[in-house]
Amino acid sequence: MRKSDEIVKEILINRGITSPEEREEFLSDNPKKTYDPFLLDGMQEGVDLLLSEIDGGGKICIYGDYDADGVTSVCIMSHGIAQLTDSWFYYIPSRFEEGYGLNRNALDKIKYQGASTVVTVDCGCVSYDEVEYAKSIGLKVIVTDHHTIEDIIADCIVIDPQKPEKFLNGNNPYPFRDLAGCGVAFKFVQALQRKKGFPKSVLNDCLDMVAIGTVGDIVSLQDENRTLVKYGIAIANSQRRKALSSLAKAISLENITSENIAFGIVPHINATGRMDSAGEAVDLFISDDENIIEEKIEKLISCNKERKLIQENAYEKCLNQVRGEEDFLVLYMPDMHEGIAGIVAGKLKDKFYRPVIIVTPGGDGFLKGTGRSIPSIDIYKVLSRNSNLFVRFGGHRSACGFLMPTDNLQKLHEGIKKETEILKEKDEALFKKTIKTDINLIPGEINVELAREIAKIAPFGEGNPNPRCFFEEVFISRLSYMGENKTHARFSICEEADNGKRSFVDCVLFRRAQEMSETLERGDRVSIIGTISYQVWRGQERVQIVVEEII
Repeated sequence: MRKSDEIVKEILINRGITSPEEREEFLSDNPKKTYDPFLLDGMQEGVDLLLSEIDGGGKICIYGDYDADGVTSVCIMSHGIAQLTDSWFYYIPSRFEEGYGLNRNALDKIKYQGASTVVTVDCGCVSYDEVEYAKSIGLKVIVTDHHTIEDIIADCIVIDPQKPEKFLNGNNPYPFRDLAGCGVAFKFVQALQRKKGFPKSVLNDCLDMVAIGTVGDIVSLQDENRTLVKYGIAIANSQRRKALSSLAKAISLENITSENIAFGIVPHINATGRMDSAGEAVDLFISDDENIIEEKIEKLISCNKERKLIQENAYEKCLNQVRGEEDFLVLYMPDMHEGIAGIVAGKLKDKFYRPVIIVTPGGDGFLKGTGRSIPSIDIYKVLSRNSNLFVRFGGHRSACGFLMPTDNLQKLHEGIKKETEILKEKDEALFKKTIKTDINLIPGEINVELAREIAKIAPFGEGNPNPRCFFEEVFISRLSYMGENKTHARFSICEEADNGKRSFVDCVLFRRAQEMSETLERGDRVSIIGTISYQVWRGQERVQIVVEEII
């Protein structure tokens, strides 16, 4: 049997982390992989303009988005600007009345409130018309964003690691393209800190928000993002931000990890933008007032409960519309609450392993669309080839949104069908779901030491998943069911041993116990795919396999 450090080394090699230096950096509690913020094209000009406006007494508006990335980006940018001036405010558009990104009505309001400069976070890179309007009413605009740019770019200072070479004015691309919006906002604050020399503690104060926004936006947790998220989670667990610690406690999180950011904290933040106003979450995280913190946490929890109820009902209605033979699902749901359309699209995408777009009424003869995609299909590219149908459109490889005239819905169906057929001709396995495993293990190799070593590979998420382990030809024993309808199961696995001794490992299977009951109960030799879960509860260490597949 292999030692724990040998197993981890093999996992990292399989992920392309081969040299001792790379492994040391990857596993370090104090990673150093980060880049000069002024390597971002437009950063120097953006910082200079902002400082000039502040020095001239100008009022700054931070313009964000209504998801977790947008909320945390606003918190980060406001913290940096607050070191320089009290003359600032933030604006997040209403999902229901204004939609994503810059819009003229919002810009009019911002001008009326006395702003001289708008700094966008997590939006704005392709808002050419809106930026032209802003300039026409006397607003200066600095865009910080991370979304895809192809042929259209706003005619102002745009700071975006995704900026194509043709828009770089001879500068080199930023070394890491996958920053979230909050990561770009952080780099802007980092540039301000270097320029003005305020304490580095200001940057540390932002890192918990960077971790939450980066995990929440499902961008790659490699390279610089890994560094930012590692430090950010450490800051989050230090209880430096009273509001975050109180929220974690209120939703029963003993500590903050990338997993419970993704499945606990982020859904509560997103729920405010889906059900009410994302400003509720911003006001929570920028406050130290205990009364405000308590009030806003209650609001987040209430919104999330409402979101769950509406989401479950909408999901069932969508299932009734799916015929089963579609390669790309486009569902028109006239009665769906648009705040949960993205979540439902994601759930349908996971169930059917197909790209999904949910279309809802947008008012005044328009429709809104929200899409989610599988890894093998770049939904942004598919829709960009039909961009003539949209009034507004944006997103990236795995998610997108648009606004279009109602009459264009049938044309969208036809355009998507055509593009999907082209992709299928190029790749016969386009819709074949495969589960990639990192390493083959035997039950005897599973212990607390290995679980601790694998935990060092965290934070887990996009681009760095919890290692999937393959256990070949093992036996199931000690089976018991859990849940009201026996939807979950606990059992042990063991392998045959020549010496008669067997090593048993605890396993848990969520939601699929009835679907797999015949296999579980038969006692045949099976193969298991799952991840190693390491938990410490009241001082007791526990190791188990969270099962994804039984073969």
